[in-house]
Amino acid sequence: MASTTYSITFLRHGESVGNLENRFQGHADFPLTERGRLQARALAERWQAEGVSFDRAFTSPLLRARETAEIVCAALSVPLEPDQDWMEINNGLIAGLSNAEAAQVAPEPEFMTPYTRFGKTGESRWEVYLRAGRNLQKLVDTPAPRTLVVSHGGILNMTMYAILGIPIQADFTGPRFMFHNTTFATFAYEPAKHNWRMLHFDDRPHLKDEE
Repeated sequence: MASTTYSITFLRHGESVGNLENRFQGHADFPLTERGRLQARALAERWQAEGVSFDRAFTSPLLRARETAEIVCAALSVPLEPDQDWMEINNGLIAGLSNAEAAQVAPEPEFMTPYTRFGKTGESRWEVYLRAGRNLQKLVDTPAPRTLVVSHGGILNMTMYAILGIPIQADFTGPRFMFHNTTFATFAYEPAKHNWRMLHFDDRPHLKDEE
């Protein structure tokens, strides 16, 4: 008898006002720009044309992710559930600030350990990694054939670390998984053998007009 395999797609939000203004976003609640909404609609139309569907979807409650998720899920008729554990890294005192403002409020230390808190009062990379692991645990505890997660670059990077078994390293060394706006990674997971397969990464044909 064939073992069951589940599909999980991790999607980064569309362009936000914070992206456009080059700000440290974190938990600062920036909405999408009009370009970000167009990106989300382009992805929704692409998935409709390809016959992509999901059984359930989770989203960070932050506006930039939630708006992206609402556009995509409305087009695909997928029930959507907010989950605060998929929020972006809590970057403490620098949330919403420009580079210059952040340098005044909470200058980046010369060396960051896995336990150094972002923006003095935010999460450490270790805490974000553990949160990503909890998120994966929740997904496999209550599996669905096809799941969509709409989230943010920082937490999605730590999710890739957790899936691929990459340890947290100091001072931002180690691989970085570049999720561009409305690009996604899709994995197939076979729990009987604990087998993860990456099917798509940084997938963006729907953004061809921007390149």
